[in-house]
Amino acid sequence: MTVSISIPFDPAAATERFHAAIGDLDFKAIEDFLADDATYSSGKVGGLTGRADIMAAFRRYFAEYPDQIAEDSLVEQVSPLAARAVWSLRATSTTTGEPLVRQGEETITFNDQGKVTNVDVTDF
Repeated sequence: MTVSISIPFDPAAATERFHAAIGDLDFKAIEDFLADDATYSSGKVGGLTGRADIMAAFRRYFAEYPDQIAEDSLVEQVSPLAARAVWSLRATSTTTGEPLVRQGEETITFNDQGKVTNVDVTDF
């Protein structure tokens, strides 16, 4: 007889792992988190659809701001498949040398396989 143990999905913990991959600039891990049809929306970036477009935007951003340091001050579950993170970041443009300082929040929604299906970013 085989016994199966079901562990509930923790979107807050998954968000923390996703943010850790971003902080480590681990593009393979970031890509592995994203569903094929994931969407990403931000006032700074606009709307992106699909893993390939999101990854291209991440690569462009981190080519411009490779020294980004981001911190979450809060990560909380808001539904069985979504979490909200409140964050701040600092980075320096490689083109202009100007600092970038941002604060905001994002809601990250996952599918039932634990893949990111939507990231909705709001700057404060």
